Amino acid sequence: MMNKALQILQKYFGYSQLREGQEKVIASLLQGSDTLAIMPTGAGKSLSYQIPALLFEGVTLVISPLISLMKDQVDALEQYGVPATFINSSLTLRETRNRIEKARLGEYKLLYIAPERLETESFASLLESLPISFVAIDEAHCVSQWGHDFRPSYLRLGPFLQGLSQRPLVGAFTATATAEVKQDIVRLLRLINPKIFVTGFDRPNLTFSTLRGENKKVFLLEYVQAHPEQCGIVYAATRKEVDALQAFLAGKGIKAGKYHAGMNDIERQQNQEDFLHDRVNVIVATNAFGMGIDKSNVRYVLHYNMPKTMEAYYQEAGRAGRDGEPAECILVYSPQDVVLQRHMIEQTTLHPERKLSELKKMQEMVDYCHTTRCLRKTILEYFGENDVPEECGNCGNCKDDRETVDFTIEAQKIFSCIYRMRERFGMNLVAEVLKGSRNKKVLELKFDRLSTYGLMNQMPVQEIKDCMNYLITENYLRLSTGEYPLVKLEPKVVPVLKGEAKVFRKVLRKIEKKNADPQSLFERLRVLRRAIAAREKLPPYMIFADNTLREMAESCPTGRTALLRINGVGEKKLEKYGAEFLDEIQAYVQGRETLGV
Repeated sequence: MMNKALQILQKYFGYSQLREGQEKVIASLLQGSDTLAIMPTGAGKSLSYQIPALLFEGVTLVISPLISLMKDQVDALEQYGVPATFINSSLTLRETRNRIEKARLGEYKLLYIAPERLETESFASLLESLPISFVAIDEAHCVSQWGHDFRPSYLRLGPFLQGLSQRPLVGAFTATATAEVKQDIVRLLRLINPKIFVTGFDRPNLTFSTLRGENKKVFLLEYVQAHPEQCGIVYAATRKEVDALQAFLAGKGIKAGKYHAGMNDIERQQNQEDFLHDRVNVIVATNAFGMGIDKSNVRYVLHYNMPKTMEAYYQEAGRAGRDGEPAECILVYSPQDVVLQRHMIEQTTLHPERKLSELKKMQEMVDYCHTTRCLRKTILEYFGENDVPEECGNCGNCKDDRETVDFTIEAQKIFSCIYRMRERFGMNLVAEVLKGSRNKKVLELKFDRLSTYGLMNQMPVQEIKDCMNYLITENYLRLSTGEYPLVKLEPKVVPVLKGEAKVFRKVLRKIEKKNADPQSLFERLRVLRRAIAAREKLPPYMIFADNTLREMAESCPTGRTALLRINGVGEKKLEKYGAEFLDEIQAYVQGRETLGV
């Protein structure tokens, strides 16, 4: 059967071999075993159930949590020539019945549905007419209350499977799951003697970095401006923050979209489509965005605020570099992030035990933001991988090239001011006093008479606050809990004030702008891809992924057989687009020969 699986892989998807993790999962399913596969984003999770679906008799149901994700995957499968469709709330009853009838007649091999559909008995009974041989449950962590994205509708899946007249084979798939969540998936989905595969959580093509005490807006703008041709996602914690950041970037002339649950469906869908089709290169979003996309060419993910759990962070960051090409994942941390996340957890109506669990996970995320160890090692150990090298050589901590500067005098000024203000005020007022502000509150409290008043008048207020944020991250200062946090001194400031210890700060080097060479074959193929995508009304990455174009540019295939050997070029795509890409490659080669290059 594995030989047939490889034939399917080559014919439809254009790859000659499976990855190690995929091979084990597919073999398990083809042997008829219920299977739980924990595979990181970008590891080819979808292929692990799509290939068995094409080999099994009958229909495969794919349970998928979001409408946009279903459409995305079905559109991509149609490009490969795979007979697939979806059923969700966007369809009329007639359209739903028509698609089910076509599936019954064998016209579709994969049928994508949302778990909520199974809550209506009328729909569940419609499915009884189908020869369901296999059920693939995507984002299976959603079944667990201890996961980071619990969805009550997933709890209906276990009883639904048990209620079918003939129980099908079941595969559960997720990118992230702790031991606790793994147990919940097996128990709640009622998997029978499942084989469990953890395909390693490492994503070697991703570079992880954390930045502390930086001016977030300045860094964000400089980074986005330095990567003008690249697609990126900027995650923020609140809708208000998303709106402000998108307006800020747009005001600087950057084509940036936004996405959060407070927007209406039409606007949200349009913004997502603009990003998928590369009409905007940057999208600013809350964590509501991401599960619904399968975009392969995201070159960076910036977290403007700290996420509340490592699972959430790794899944969101993992949306970068799904094509296997290098990508950056940068978390810009400030102490206010902790205050915000703690406040959001405490405002929920969760059971006290669940709240404690959420707070513990948040603290683990704080620890990650402060660690000086290898970031990749820290992430992998969190997910239970212990045989990890001490250094990866490719994260922000392992290859830290920032300049170290003496920050002692600035720190002493800040410590002295907080001490003279009796540690009873927040960062804003401390910064205003150091700046020498004449605002009403400063004057009312007679802080203009303090010896520290105006000591840092050469700096903007925001820059003074950035300095304080850095000192908080280095445990010289701390913020009190509560709605209005106060700045407090920690014991380690004493030797600094006495002149017995120095404070050092690492400063980012200027971000170099990355400009693509428009005359390179890779860029010319990207331009062609964009034109074809516009014609076909599809996202460019659905025509060919970046790594497929790069392989074309490196090997310069001159005929259909050579083009078919390129990873990602299956028979259907060769038939549809092969001639145009071969013509472009030939024109490039001839142009080089004419120039004698």
